[in-house]
Amino acid sequence: MGAPGFWDDPEAAAKVNAEYARVGRKLETYSGLESDTADLDGLLELAEEDPELAEELDETLQSVEQRLAALEEQRLFTGEYDAGDALVTVNAGAGGTDAQDWAEMVLRMMLRWAERRGFKTELLEASPGEEAGIKSATFRVQGENAYGLYSAEKGVHRLVRLSPFDSANRRQTSFAGVEVAPVVEEAGDVEIDDDDLQIDTYRASGAGGQHVNKTDSAVRITHKPTGIVVQCQNERSQSSNRATAMAMLRAKLIEAEERRRKEEIAKERGEAQDVNFGSQIRSYVLHPYTMVKDHRTDFEVGNANGVLDGDLDGFVHAYLMASAK
Repeated sequence: MGAPGFWDDPEAAAKVNAEYARVGRKLETYSGLESDTADLDGLLELAEEDPELAEELDETLQSVEQRLAALEEQRLFTGEYDAGDALVTVNAGAGGTDAQDWAEMVLRMMLRWAERRGFKTELLEASPGEEAGIKSATFRVQGENAYGLYSAEKGVHRLVRLSPFDSANRRQTSFAGVEVAPVVEEAGDVEIDDDDLQIDTYRASGAGGQHVNKTDSAVRITHKPTGIVVQCQNERSQSSNRATAMAMLRAKLIEAEERRRKEEIAKERGEAQDVNFGSQIRSYVLHPYTMVKDHRTDFEVGNANGVLDGDLDGFVHAYLMASAK
């Protein structure tokens, strides 16, 4: 950062500066832990002689454990894109109106989790369902290790409940799929041939006033070789939506390549594990009892409402720890 000409390229300098800040925070956390743990023995001896210091010892221990757990989580992010932002897409699966309502509930859960983690989110596209909920929605989440964290949510989420859309109030099983791709700013990371693209424009259906209703500002891009479809309608400008959609496509192509690479590695190792998107990862049961269970780790929680309100840390941590073994 002190080299001559470093600040001549503001974009490159900003990335280095951000990395410096990220590493600096890790080092500060580690140094603080090292100092506090070194003081624990002495504090324990004092607490044995002075009961009033016992409370201070408990507080210090809790602080050390919390910071150590956070640092341990940081250690789990070793993927090339784990530290960066993520593109999250929620799709309604089988189950009709119930599934579209469930997809909206999953979207809310994912957004609330981002809020709990202090991440910034931007909704890029949402296609409403016919009667309720959504058919699909895509948002970008910005924050440290956003992709590494949200990658733990890839797959199919299954809901069992009494259907609010069934006049007989029968139990219904619904499915929603979650896709997660890394946001990569450098266009050189993946080559996209213009001849492989089908670009359609359409009238945005969401909020936006008279402008949205009168112009075909929304953009849908289909990548013919892979069948990947992305769309964006959050901007009023068609050119802005197209640029965002291209970034979304690039992210999904990179994720698809990552998935293919993992499949090849698993095959070479002879591992009988499902690394494909589409595997059912978690069940949310609201009737006849309440429980959320992750089928990959067997981690489960009885407070389903808390989970649906964005309390996903336990599930994600369990999955990351299991994946690191």
